Amino acid sequence: MTNAPHPFDALMDITARPKAVFIRGAGSYLWDDTRKRYLDFVQGWAVNCLGHSPPAVAEALAAQAKRLLTPSPAFYNAPSLKLAKALVDHSCFDQVFFANSGAEANEGAIKLARKYGAVHKNGAFEIITFEGGFHGRTLATMSASGKKVFEPLFEPKVAGFGKARLNDLASVEALINDHTIAVMLEPIQGEAGVWPATDQFLKGLRELTKEHGLLLIVDEIQTGMGRTGRLFHHEHAGIEPDIMTLGKGIGGGVPLAALLATERASCFEHGDQGGTFNGNPLMCAAGLAVFEQVNRHEFLKAVTDTGLFLESELQRLSARHGLGEVRGRGLLLALDLKLPIAGAIVAQAFEAGVLLNSPQPDTLRFMPALNVTRQQIGDMVDCLDAILTKAGAARRVA
Repeated sequence: MTNAPHPFDALMDITARPKAVFIRGAGSYLWDDTRKRYLDFVQGWAVNCLGHSPPAVAEALAAQAKRLLTPSPAFYNAPSLKLAKALVDHSCFDQVFFANSGAEANEGAIKLARKYGAVHKNGAFEIITFEGGFHGRTLATMSASGKKVFEPLFEPKVAGFGKARLNDLASVEALINDHTIAVMLEPIQGEAGVWPATDQFLKGLRELTKEHGLLLIVDEIQTGMGRTGRLFHHEHAGIEPDIMTLGKGIGGGVPLAALLATERASCFEHGDQGGTFNGNPLMCAAGLAVFEQVNRHEFLKAVTDTGLFLESELQRLSARHGLGEVRGRGLLLALDLKLPIAGAIVAQAFEAGVLLNSPQPDTLRFMPALNVTRQQIGDMVDCLDAILTKAGAARRVA
């Protein structure tokens, strides 16, 4: 007789996962099937902006599920109209296309820019992106990304993405030619280790793209929906892009994303873009519940204040243990460990009941719920302090 396969074996093995099986979440906490509790500073990679299973989202989903799941994207539905209007009313954009994931929204942004080039700029199709950038896992968004590990995968890639260097305006200008139609970037490069574009660079980029008649695309999938203390991160720089993508936090835990564009940039014709589940009322009802919570002055101010507190605590921890800088803004921060020990720290924190993320071997990234408390930040820092103290002692003995 052969042994029965383990339930884990039914899932494709596409990433290393601990053996815990999570069964419940509330706010900043998760519980696994052994009833062990974890303090979560990953939150689905900045997805659960209101924490796990927030009542406002759960209630909106339950109410909408009883009313209408989806009539097909060939028809209007009320939640998508309301959410689109809310996004337009509180941004510099005029139209919205809803999608299911950030990668799909970015794919749509790439298509929209290329369509704009075909219609308005003699077929221009090249989009300047950035070394270290990450825009998703479709073939086009992987091609647009600047992750070194993507370079040998799934060749041939989609052509037309020159790579500039973040915060280096001259490197962008050097790539502009007659085939260029847009510049696309994350205001903060998350997967690269939380490297922010400076406000000055974003302003210069906006001027440069205007000067050359190019579209400016901001990928705010990780930085949008209040993550950095403003509804959208580009507001810190006081600029108005032509195209923006949202994902992760916009759904508060459900698969929802959005492509926003100004009227000038919106040039899709019937049949150019679509998707079976895009803009379905169930997900848009959740998005509305999130928007109503996040788009409040007192909420965004609290994100700013809590972010400053987390930043100061991480700086104190860094000084105590001789670590590097703290980078980021609001509640998207990174701690430079100076050594490739992030994976080991994440594993030890997991055993201690704290979920952390290491986007790079020498970097920890912090993406808590936007309503995380100072007490919860203190608990996480205490756990991390204990791990670093133990690691330092071990190094001294060695």
